[in-house]
Amino acid sequence: MAERTHMGEFWDARAREDAFFFVDNRLEYRNPDVEAFWAEGRTDLDGLLGSLAVAPAEGETVVEIGCGLGRLTRALVARGARVIAVDVSAEMLAQARELNAHLDGVTWVHGDGASLAGVADASADAVVSHVVFQHIPDPQITLGYVREMGRVLRPGGWAAFQISNDASIHEPRGLSLRERAEVALKRRPQGSEDPAWRGSAVELDELKEACAQAELTVERVTGEGTQYCCVGLRR
Repeated sequence: MAERTHMGEFWDARAREDAFFFVDNRLEYRNPDVEAFWAEGRTDLDGLLGSLAVAPAEGETVVEIGCGLGRLTRALVARGARVIAVDVSAEMLAQARELNAHLDGVTWVHGDGASLAGVADASADAVVSHVVFQHIPDPQITLGYVREMGRVLRPGGWAAFQISNDASIHEPRGLSLRERAEVALKRRPQGSEDPAWRGSAVELDELKEACAQAELTVERVTGEGTQYCCVGLRR
């Protein structure tokens, strides 16, 4: 419970610091190219779905885990989906609602950081998540989300998500004296050594076991052994 609370507090703080950067750290810190932010959301969604050969049909309900500012939410709505957008950060959700006030068909849900509480059983046609699970410090929480996918998906429904399958990138790196000084002066991103940023990798054998428990079939895996391992499941 303490870990989940910390994740919410961590991402609330990052949202107040620079929400655009912490959703997509390819942007310049504290100087985001907002147009590129939304464009890259469309590109990233297309890349994820294309790599797993899935796509939402018009009017289908998609649960998005870790929606942040609604970068992929907006792209999913453009594809005709109705979206249940879940995030552990109340601050991210507040900004997402404001930035996407023009969107119809989105339900914003403040998640508990460990489940899809608030999403009804067998109510979704699809589940999507991108660059979210790699930041969760305990892989067992990610596996819990996979089991939740099995609960909320309708028979025949699918899931497309990205995990890290490379444990090496989650090891503490440590900051140089200069970097520490820049952090103290708030000239560089805060929290880079926090477990809620470093996250964890998921072993594919454990993932497959969780899928079996949730009556999910692994249909496709791409990028095995990398930070950007994409997984396609079917209920």
